Amino acid sequence: MDALLFTPLLGVQAWLWLMFLGIVVVLLVLDLGVLHRKEHEIGIRESLILSAGYIAVALTFGAWIWHSRGAEDGLAWVTGYMVEKTLSLDNVFVISLIFTSLAVPRIYQHRVLFWGILGVIVLRGLMIGFGTALVSQFSWILYLFGAFLVVTGIKMLFAKDNHDDPTQGPVMAWLRRVLRVTPQLHGNRFFIHDGGAWRATPLFLALCMVELADLVFAVDSVPAIFAISTDPYIVYTSNIFAVLGLRALYFALAAMVHRFAYLKLSLSLILVFIGGKIFWTHLVGKPDPAVTLGVTFALIAAGVGLSLWRTRRQDETA
Repeated sequence: MDALLFTPLLGVQAWLWLMFLGIVVVLLVLDLGVLHRKEHEIGIRESLILSAGYIAVALTFGAWIWHSRGAEDGLAWVTGYMVEKTLSLDNVFVISLIFTSLAVPRIYQHRVLFWGILGVIVLRGLMIGFGTALVSQFSWILYLFGAFLVVTGIKMLFAKDNHDDPTQGPVMAWLRRVLRVTPQLHGNRFFIHDGGAWRATPLFLALCMVELADLVFAVDSVPAIFAISTDPYIVYTSNIFAVLGLRALYFALAAMVHRFAYLKLSLSLILVFIGGKIFWTHLVGKPDPAVTLGVTFALIAAGVGLSLWRTRRQDETA
């Protein structure tokens, strides 16, 4: 099973994987060890600046992919990056609910998001590795991915536009029972030694729930990016860069998440389009990667633009 899982990931030279992981490590060390060595509340301005830095690094990496591997791979990388970043926007609202429900102060939220990134890197790697192995062994799996995306997109169109509190459910109850969680926070600590035993704090509960939320959203985003490219290097690197940048942007997005009320339409159409692309490729032929990127960008821009315009009018009326 291990061989089945990891053999497809060795399709590119090991130094390419090491280079990418080295960039990620440098970014994380710079983030936690330099920019946020002293714990503080992150404001909207700092969040935007940090996110701009992550985006600049990601686009530079995408340009290198384009230059070194050709326009087709470059377009696929940028499309995958945009799709993952857009689909993950909905996750911002869920993370905000988790922090609010567990009463996590803003000063500690960056710590949870930072350590959550490490879980994302591992979990997405396992999911993408397993998906790559399945696709390489059973090519028809792509049609299941396509059908899943189309059905998910259509369901999203008609689903109620609300989110249940993720901390009010059986998973949270199980975690509280197993981890023996303290009733209150203890600064920025995930665990404390109390009464001769280690106990988790609500901050660690928040970390667990953020990881679970990412795992749930990855069920949509990973098949979506496989519909764009089956190259594990393109799939994984674009995925991780998108998540890194979105976590940096969280503090700005959380303050204006209500302004994206009409983005769900865009997300659902993107899922239907990306899923349908698999069947179009089989029946008609592979579409131009530039067309895929153009349609994806147009759907994202239309959704964001409509959301900001409509909610601005509503705010002015109020």
